[in-house]
Amino acid sequence: MSWDRYRRRVLLSVTGLSPQVVTETFYALAVAAPPEERFVPTEIVVVTTSEGAERVRLQLLSDEPGWLRRLVRDYGLPPVRFDESRVRVLAGENGCPIDDIRDPAANEAAADLILDTVRELTADPDCAVHASMAGGRKTMSYYLGYAMSLCGRTQDRLSHVLVDPPFEGHPDFFYPAPRQRVIFSVGDQRPLDASKARVQLADIPFVPMRHAVEARLDRPGVRFRDLVAAARRAVGPPELVVDLRGRRVRAGGVVVRLSPSVLALYAVFARRAKEGAPPLPAPPKEVGDRLWAERYLAEYRRIVGELGVRDDTERALRDGMDGERFSYLKPKLHAALKKALGHAAAPYLIRSSGRPRRFWLDLPSEAIRFEALEDSTE
Repeated sequence: MSWDRYRRRVLLSVTGLSPQVVTETFYALAVAAPPEERFVPTEIVVVTTSEGAERVRLQLLSDEPGWLRRLVRDYGLPPVRFDESRVRVLAGENGCPIDDIRDPAANEAAADLILDTVRELTADPDCAVHASMAGGRKTMSYYLGYAMSLCGRTQDRLSHVLVDPPFEGHPDFFYPAPRQRVIFSVGDQRPLDASKARVQLADIPFVPMRHAVEARLDRPGVRFRDLVAAARRAVGPPELVVDLRGRRVRAGGVVVRLSPSVLALYAVFARRAKEGAPPLPAPPKEVGDRLWAERYLAEYRRIVGELGVRDDTERALRDGMDGERFSYLKPKLHAALKKALGHAAAPYLIRSSGRPRRFWLDLPSEAIRFEALEDSTE
């Protein structure tokens, strides 16, 4: 893939006490990779703790030693946008920075910040994200990988940087030097040549699930655990609960409010699916179908009550239900379900096939229930 076609190429990294993973990954992407595979970042974003942020500031962003600036200069790379505004620091419920991830609350804060960062970057179609899970606590790496599964697109990648010993984890090693640079091994103080180090990337495949949660990605404040729950519902067995008096359905765990007229049409198909009845032909285009009207009005009365049925509704269906009303209501139903569920709406849509066309809801009987929903389900 030619990465140059993307205006923004972001190296996203989680880090802890070793900011070296940023320069090591940058080197592997922009220098060590074969020319046709090189990903030269235009910007860097780091998610870390307050202690990690201080190390990034002093070791990567400083004038001295300024390891990121050195890397760019040593290998003649184009300037990369990276400053303290692109270092995202974990914070607790009180807004205070977190210096380490030691308890469940800090873990949740890390998950939500990582998700927010990945979600923001992947919302830009002109941006390609290369996420490195090499640094930070193991939970941070896990959350980054999971967030890439939930939000990642075809142009996004996930990797782990591999550094040969004795350079791996060495506090004075940040990338292979273009010429001899002597550092001393930890412990026995043996001299080492940093230009001889080998740094590689292990590509980490991930299962893209963005289609399953896309309807929720643009909701402000969505939390990591909520998005995971939505993904699990999307890949789990379908479940449809029809709450007629509440004028809503719960499809795949998501509550969708529907107008009485649209819900009545949906209830016709849901009831037939639950009873194992065969598909229905649509009402004739210009001629009213009395049986169709009876089915529809029966559900409509269950929704609004006998006293709630308006005279104009009864009059409109007195000579039967025609195809024009059917063709008006079905797209409105589908639009409401797709808006709420995104791609996960597919099992809950009315299907059709054949000539003449016949319509049905393709859900197993045991997946459908008619009952009132608790208000808390919304």
